Amino acid sequence: MTEHEPTIFDQIIAGNIPCHRVYEDEHVFAFLDINPLSVGHVLVIPKERAAQLHLLSDDAAAALGRVLPRLCRAVLKTTGSEAYNVLQNNGADAHQAVFHVHFHIIPKLPKGPGLGLQWTTQELEGGEDLAAAITANIEES
Repeated sequence: MTEHEPTIFDQIIAGNIPCHRVYEDEHVFAFLDINPLSVGHVLVIPKERAAQLHLLSDDAAAALGRVLPRLCRAVLKTTGSEAYNVLQNNGADAHQAVFHVHFHIIPKLPKGPGLGLQWTTQELEGGEDLAAAITANIEES
């Protein structure tokens, strides 16, 4: 388990702070966001204590990966939405506010609220070398 400073999510998992739980198993806890961007906005967190995604164990990451699609289907069915965002931030510079790994499932209702973002792209330069470097680092980790 990768340790980090305690957060509000640790208190929620422990049952010390109430929440509207929608799912729980041995590795994953999911609940409604108390400041939702839209109806049905759900937070999905690992029970393993890790501040950022790259610090999670493979087992905790696999558990999240198994349950996220199921939770997305439930949110879509419940809200009637056909579109949604899954958002996950790592580090203050990437807009992470609570330093415990968490995923947002944010339904986008037709003509309703949801996640708004601007995607500013740039041209890929040195793609072959960059891909090779990333691949080499995958093999080393």
